[in-house]
Amino acid sequence: MKNHLIRIVLGVACLFFAMQNIEAQRFIGSVAAGVNFAQIEGDGVHGFYKVGFNGGLGLTLPVNQKQTWQVSLELLYSQKGSLKKCIPGSFDTTRYAPSMYLDVDRTVPWDSTTKCKMALDYVQIPLMVRYEEPNSGCTFALGFAWGRLVRAKEIYNGFTRTTNARSGTFKKSDWSVIADINIRLYKNLCLDFRYEYSMVPIRTMNFTYVLTDNSMISETYKLHNHMISTRLVYYINEKFYRNTRVNKYGQPIGTRWMREIPDYND
Repeated sequence: MKNHLIRIVLGVACLFFAMQNIEAQRFIGSVAAGVNFAQIEGDGVHGFYKVGFNGGLGLTLPVNQKQTWQVSLELLYSQKGSLKKCIPGSFDTTRYAPSMYLDVDRTVPWDSTTKCKMALDYVQIPLMVRYEEPNSGCTFALGFAWGRLVRAKEIYNGFTRTTNARSGTFKKSDWSVIADINIRLYKNLCLDFRYEYSMVPIRTMNFTYVLTDNSMISETYKLHNHMISTRLVYYINEKFYRNTRVNKYGQPIGTRWMREIPDYND
């Protein structure tokens, strides 16, 4: 885990220096921090109850003169997973018993309040195409992301497994599709909403159910990360001016603050 953190810090530092040095007048740097609300489809737990951190640095490259079309690349730390809490002793470990009890970490006491918890931390690189609507200042984006699993922890029916990032329980890579809406609050500060879903399963999971007649059935499910997030994003090297445009009735046209568009021909 220590080595992973060192690599993350070095990667963030490299991206930060790149933002400052590579054609700073054209590339737009950003810093983002916010919250994930996550679940894992296929694990028998429903609801976006797993809360985690989402944040990092980004670079945006406008691809037309008016900067309405952009391509962005980010380096993020994103905490995903699923969670279901219960009243102590409220779940039955005999009637809903997956085959995972063979690798329980016996050094961790049984947790009578946790039905399910999967904590999965990723270093993630999203690549997105963005369109900014000039009159509203809202940006709409679509893209995909590759994530590298750096931390994994799993509790099921109160039992903590010996799961970690290297145990092979979860795939090391997570490929996701992303849809994103970015709303400008004030000049360089924006509020961001993001939806994300794994394109390929992050794991398969076997369940064994005991029926009322004491017979047993087994089923295999494919698990996918499923997440929504909200973040604050600050764009580092953008400049703005007060919008004074009005229509014939004296009402403002467009957003309150307009981005200064540099002349790249200079």
